[in-house]
Amino acid sequence: SWFPQEIQDIHHVFCLTFLFCLPVSQCARVWIPDAEEVWKSAELTKDYKNGDASLQLVLEDGTKILALNDYCVTKNLPYLRNPDILVGENDLTALSYLHEPAVLHNLKVRFIDSKLIYTYCGIVLVAINPYETLPIYGTDIINAYSGQNMGDMDPHIFAVAEEAYKQMARDERNQSIIVSGESGAGKTVSAKYAMRYFATVSGSASEANIEEKVLASNPIMEAIGNAKTTRNDNSSRFGKYIEIGFDNRYRIIGANMRTYLLEKSRVVFQADEERNYHIFYQLCASAHLPEFKPLRLSSANDFLYTMQGRSPVIEGVDDTKELCTTRHAFTLLGINESYQMGLFQVLAAILHLGNVEIKDRDADSSLIPPNNRHLTAFCELVGVTYQDMAQWLCHRKLKTATETYIKPLPRLQATNARDALSKHIYAKLFNWIVEHVNKALITSIKQHSFIGVLDIYGFETFEINSFEQFCINYANEKLQQQFNMHVFKLEQEEYMKEQIPWTLIDFYDNQPCINLIEAKMGILDLLDEECKMPKGSDDSWAQKLYNTHLKTCSLFEKPRMSNRAFIIQHFADKVEYQCEGFLEKNKDTVNEEHINVLKASKVRCTSVPGTGGRTRLSIKPDKSRETSSKEHKKTVGCQFRNSLQMLMETLNATTPHYVRCIKPNDFKLAFSFDPKRAVQQLRACGVLETIRISAAGFPSRWTYQEFFSRYRVLMKQKDVLPDKKLTCRNVLEKLVQDQDKYQFGKTKIFFRAGQVAYLEKLRADKLRAACIRIQKTIRCWLARKKYLRQRSAAITIQRFTRGYQARCLAKFLRRTQAATIIQKYQRMYVARKRYRQKQAAALAMQTILRAYMARQQYQLLREHKAVIIQKHIRGWLARCWYKRCLQAIVYLQCCIRRMRAKRELKKLKIEARSVEHFKKLNKGMENKIMQLQRKVDEQVRYRATLFSVSLHHSIGLSVYNSVYFCFTIYPIRPEQGKSVSQREASYSGDASSLCFVPSEKMARAIVEETQQLETDLNEERSRYQNLLTEHLRLEEKYDDLKEDIAPDKSFYHSNHVIASEGLICLLLLNTFTSQRQELESENKKLKHDLAEMRQSLLGDAASNTGAPGSPAYKVLLDQLNASCEELEVRKEEVLILRSQLVSQKEAMHHKVGTAIFFLADQKGYGQKAAWHSLNEDGELWLVNQGLKETIRLLEHQLQTQRRGYDSELEALRGELQNVKEENNRQQQLLAQNLQLPPEARIEASLQHEITRLTNENLDLMEQLEKQDRTIRKLKKQLKVYSKRIGEMGAGQTEGQTSPGQMVDEPIHPVNIPRREKDFQGMLEYKKEDELKLVKNLILELKPRGVAVNLIPGLPAYVLFMCLRHADYVNDDQKVRTLLTSTINSIKKILKKRGDDFETVSFWLSNTCRFLHCLKQYSGDEAFMKHNTQRQNEHCLSNFDLAEYRQVISDLAIQIYQQLIKCMENILQPMIVSGMLEHETIQGVSGVKPTGLRKRTSSIADEGTYTLDSILRQLSAFHSTMCQHGTDPELIKQVVKQQFYIIGAVTLNNLLLRKDMCSWSKGMQIRYNVSQLEEWLRDKGLMTCGAKETLEPLIQAAQLLQVKKKTDEDAEAICSMCQALTTAQIVKVLNLYTPVNEFEERVSVAFIRTIQTRLRDRCESPQLLMDTKMIYPVTFPFNPSSLALETIQIPSSLNLGFLTRV
Repeated sequence: SWFPQEIQDIHHVFCLTFLFCLPVSQCARVWIPDAEEVWKSAELTKDYKNGDASLQLVLEDGTKILALNDYCVTKNLPYLRNPDILVGENDLTALSYLHEPAVLHNLKVRFIDSKLIYTYCGIVLVAINPYETLPIYGTDIINAYSGQNMGDMDPHIFAVAEEAYKQMARDERNQSIIVSGESGAGKTVSAKYAMRYFATVSGSASEANIEEKVLASNPIMEAIGNAKTTRNDNSSRFGKYIEIGFDNRYRIIGANMRTYLLEKSRVVFQADEERNYHIFYQLCASAHLPEFKPLRLSSANDFLYTMQGRSPVIEGVDDTKELCTTRHAFTLLGINESYQMGLFQVLAAILHLGNVEIKDRDADSSLIPPNNRHLTAFCELVGVTYQDMAQWLCHRKLKTATETYIKPLPRLQATNARDALSKHIYAKLFNWIVEHVNKALITSIKQHSFIGVLDIYGFETFEINSFEQFCINYANEKLQQQFNMHVFKLEQEEYMKEQIPWTLIDFYDNQPCINLIEAKMGILDLLDEECKMPKGSDDSWAQKLYNTHLKTCSLFEKPRMSNRAFIIQHFADKVEYQCEGFLEKNKDTVNEEHINVLKASKVRCTSVPGTGGRTRLSIKPDKSRETSSKEHKKTVGCQFRNSLQMLMETLNATTPHYVRCIKPNDFKLAFSFDPKRAVQQLRACGVLETIRISAAGFPSRWTYQEFFSRYRVLMKQKDVLPDKKLTCRNVLEKLVQDQDKYQFGKTKIFFRAGQVAYLEKLRADKLRAACIRIQKTIRCWLARKKYLRQRSAAITIQRFTRGYQARCLAKFLRRTQAATIIQKYQRMYVARKRYRQKQAAALAMQTILRAYMARQQYQLLREHKAVIIQKHIRGWLARCWYKRCLQAIVYLQCCIRRMRAKRELKKLKIEARSVEHFKKLNKGMENKIMQLQRKVDEQVRYRATLFSVSLHHSIGLSVYNSVYFCFTIYPIRPEQGKSVSQREASYSGDASSLCFVPSEKMARAIVEETQQLETDLNEERSRYQNLLTEHLRLEEKYDDLKEDIAPDKSFYHSNHVIASEGLICLLLLNTFTSQRQELESENKKLKHDLAEMRQSLLGDAASNTGAPGSPAYKVLLDQLNASCEELEVRKEEVLILRSQLVSQKEAMHHKVGTAIFFLADQKGYGQKAAWHSLNEDGELWLVNQGLKETIRLLEHQLQTQRRGYDSELEALRGELQNVKEENNRQQQLLAQNLQLPPEARIEASLQHEITRLTNENLDLMEQLEKQDRTIRKLKKQLKVYSKRIGEMGAGQTEGQTSPGQMVDEPIHPVNIPRREKDFQGMLEYKKEDELKLVKNLILELKPRGVAVNLIPGLPAYVLFMCLRHADYVNDDQKVRTLLTSTINSIKKILKKRGDDFETVSFWLSNTCRFLHCLKQYSGDEAFMKHNTQRQNEHCLSNFDLAEYRQVISDLAIQIYQQLIKCMENILQPMIVSGMLEHETIQGVSGVKPTGLRKRTSSIADEGTYTLDSILRQLSAFHSTMCQHGTDPELIKQVVKQQFYIIGAVTLNNLLLRKDMCSWSKGMQIRYNVSQLEEWLRDKGLMTCGAKETLEPLIQAAQLLQVKKKTDEDAEAICSMCQALTTAQIVKVLNLYTPVNEFEERVSVAFIRTIQTRLRDRCESPQLLMDTKMIYPVTFPFNPSSLALETIQIPSSLNLGFLTRV
């Protein structure tokens, strides 16, 4: 047998267990050997019992039945097949039956059906070469695997690389990735992708782009070390180990490369259909380039070293472009153009040397024809003389003790010497390039750790195996030994950690084979000894091997038919080696004269450095060899053994990770699987050894929670206990009687091979029984329903049949009766006809006579009676019309009189109060009061005149209605009716002609054009924001550099301009004057509007639309009343302003009076009398104004008290509402806490108490601020009152001595309280306080705590109010510095705390509010539509800040992008766990076996994120943004971006996880999406477009649940999945995995049908969604209704240096 004896023994144990101990029933499926397919599936056709002589089997095709007697005789029973639900697993160790056919079948199903090339086998990643480019290596895939656990995602080379990277960072231990396999299996590509992953994930620690240099080494090494073979177009002909170095932050800092066993023989010889190294063909293809003319190259078919394989071109590869890539890689690694040309000269020289023709001179000598152009070219390129090279190519020097002889060489030996020189030059060139690549990758930064990537040849066996295959297989023996030790160690460590008692098993140890090769007197030792012998040969070495090992070592054999070969039993297979060429290849000698000729090269700067200050080919021997001619250089075998020993020491010091590459076929066919070739490689790469070690113990492992979730259906309700571990133990003891079949560990249950299949069978039987019961009940219900429906139908048919019969009988009876009646009436008709003829004749005569008499009587009545009737009717109608008009007029008169009476009463009341108060103050002032009253009467009469005009207009309209009513009473003549109808028709025609309804085509065109414009706008906006992001990145980089160079610089401050008191007074006076002028202009405007309404009333008097009671009349009347009320209000405001002016003038009254009296004394007594009369009039006017002011102030105080009462009532209502909300929240928290376990309940209660105390603290702080404001206000009022009292006392003192006034008359008419200062919504600060302003308001302001209690956007308002003052004083420097400081400070705080969501959200809200303020108060009419009159007065007057608005808009975009990144970092760890892994609906999805790579549990353990975690986080985001006052439209855009991230990450993980693609998982996803939609509905965000971003995920979930069998299903899928790409649809179908036996896999034919139907789709071939995509953001204008002058600055902001203006 081909596999080790241990596997056979384990196989026997399995078969005896499951075929003898357990009853095997009919239809059991097994594996049987097959010559073509290796293994075939079959079924038992007859029950097998212990002792039966044969097994009756049938193949799957059903055409061949076998009776196999050998199985039962030899006890080699066939392998059992795994259940279908385990086929296609990600990890081979998850299979219940672990054996070769199960492994081969699982790989085949994944590779052919699911198009999956990667599969885990314990710690090994098996990679099958698809021979096709797959879209699974992009940056999006790298990002998807980054940070994930190895078992959570589908198998991938990126998962292995991530595991190595994670273990390096976690365990502080170096790692190694060992990639092995046959030529053409994909080793180089796998190693390249692993290095690309490290370069992408870790990044570079410096600006030198080390990761790019590491990747750039690949094309160089492929050009000089890879070649086309019969098995692979890009086969690596050397082994390499690349160490990628990392610093202490695990970023790439450099790399180092070690190479092993370059295949130098390929330089001079290639087999058919093979090529030399790629670099030669790249040079030949680029020979036409000008810089390559001196190389004298031509086509590859013209050179011996490139034409032997007769396959110079690789299909699909352009050698010219490949050379450009190679040269670019050289440049990137620091090898300049001159060095590159030197390398190309050496390579071209090798090609020319191969074309040097050597001819026979005689039997023992040879010669080179003179003037050989290829030798000439070689000598010119290398810089040696033609004669020396031509001589020593055909001669050699022999040295004896006394003399030196020159011996000619035969042609064959001379040709071999020429080829040896070519190989030697190429080997030196290869080593030089590797050395310089390592120099370019080295770094001065200290290396903290490294990850090594080993790309080495796999086990090889050919028809003719030589020295190269021997060394390769020797290296694989060493690697296999290391692999076996590591696997065995991990397996036993797992059992010891779980405290599982088990017997240590023996594993296959290949140490004897290694000893045969490398031990003393081993094969390599004897080979080196033979090489030292003067006349050593391959034959003598073979005889030494036979004599030494043939009888002593069982692993060494001699072929029967050959004496120049030997056979070694390797771990994978027996290999026969041919001894011919072993000694020559092991010596690797070069003619010393050739080396001396090359040393004498005269060419300088050939780019290949040597020694002695000249740059020559470094092909001379080492100094150590020159010092002693007796010392022999190390052989190739010795060098390889030493380098291999160093490699093993390196690997043993690291944690290894294994990648085994498999070549599926020898014809390079895409997704074609050859079982024979695959089995050979599986046996050789150690995968089956992993299976054997796992199968020897407990290969199946379940956590207690997973076991409970999967096999809950096998438990009864009484078996379920609170302790899951005890429950699983009790259930297993009942289900599996043999306790040796399982073991209980600390966290897992371990099962022997086959036990999971047995449990799955029990589970399937239980589910099948339940399904049968459900089907039975459903079928019974359906049958009964069908029976009842048939019974009802039969009764209905009977009823209708009987009814039909009854209707037929009734119809017959009716017809019989009808016939009788018809006959009766027919006879009656005949008789009646005769009678009527007679009657008609008589009536004709009577009619003529009666008509004549009637005409005579009618003429008489018409002339007398009708006229009288018409007269009375018309009189009655006229009286009715008169009465209605009279009633209307009387009603109008009553209304007008009532209105006048009310006004008169109001006027009398006012006069009464005024007169009574006036009488109390002064007597004898009635005449003055009457004069003032007359002025008021004149105003009243003016308003009455206006109202009479409107009254006459209404009377005219009522008359018009009466006339119209008369016309409606009397009929219109026919000709008038026709004209009216014609006019109506013409009007309707005109109206129809004016109506224009756009056609559907035009509407559709308009909609499409609009959508196109919106799309272009979004694209342009997205490009602009991307440029803005790049600008931000460069700016941050510049800031970092600036911070490193110089210390922080302080802001520059401008000096404040201190305004004088005189200017303030002048401003106040101008303000009062402007307000008075505005009120007067408003009064004029109202009068003008009143005149226009009067004219419109007069103009519309002729139309019926203005009739009393009509809508137009009511509108006009309402406008008139509103205008009157507005006029009254404006008059009152004018009086208030006048009273303020009077009160200001009173302060100067005494001084002016004193001056005037002084002048009057000088001018005489007559002038003094005139002054007294004038003063009397002024006093009366002041008294009148004082009375009015007193009344007005009393009314103002009443209104103030009323407003205070209303505000207090509103505050109490708000507090009541807050109490209700707090009560509801407390109830919700209590309900949530009751559902939590006790530990979590205590933690939640503590958290709640902390939150409550924090809220109370904030409330107390807010109350303290309110009390501070109240105290400051009261202090200010106290100062005002004290000042006023002092003024009053001084006024009274002056009044006692003031001439012209009575003692009992007070100076002030009334005690009028002053109004508070009217602020203009500006804040003034000094220039030196600008740094303090920015520091307190931006840099040190924290969203939590102080900022929470502020009104939303307060920092933005404060900054804008400061900006308004700078604009008001026309200080452009102050405006510029304030804006610049604000922007830089916001950037600084975001750079410092950019990962804090609250900080970013807070400043995004304030930045947007600041931008809106700049727009709202810019003076642009487009932004002033929603402003109040007061807000329009606050607009900026001196500066246009449109450019700064753009800068702030760009800043807002940057903050928005920072916010999205911050949210993404918070949500990223929750999405996969909450949306995919967590079972929101418990029990729907069952857990399948996971294998060695443990998958993240889908059960909600402590600390696991669930869907509720995501919803809580989304609610926290939303509440934070709302609390910060973020614009609603901006919140919608943020929520849309959040949902896009959730949908994209979930879908990407779904596409990369085969275990998640099942029907039950589709149900879970749809339920989770519905919960997200419910959250949107609760928050009122259904219209923000967030739901549409989840459409791809919804369609993927639907795709998992729909039927996938017929063409109709394919059509439905194509029409349903519009948001998914073709690659995504096919990927989901390929990954679809049944969780239970009742589900079916998707057939390959159905997937091809889908691909055919979706072929015409024009879409991106990208598989994953771009999770980094950010939708373009817009900031819709959102004006604020908050008045700037009402904003109060709390003391907690420490902004006391600001002054309100």
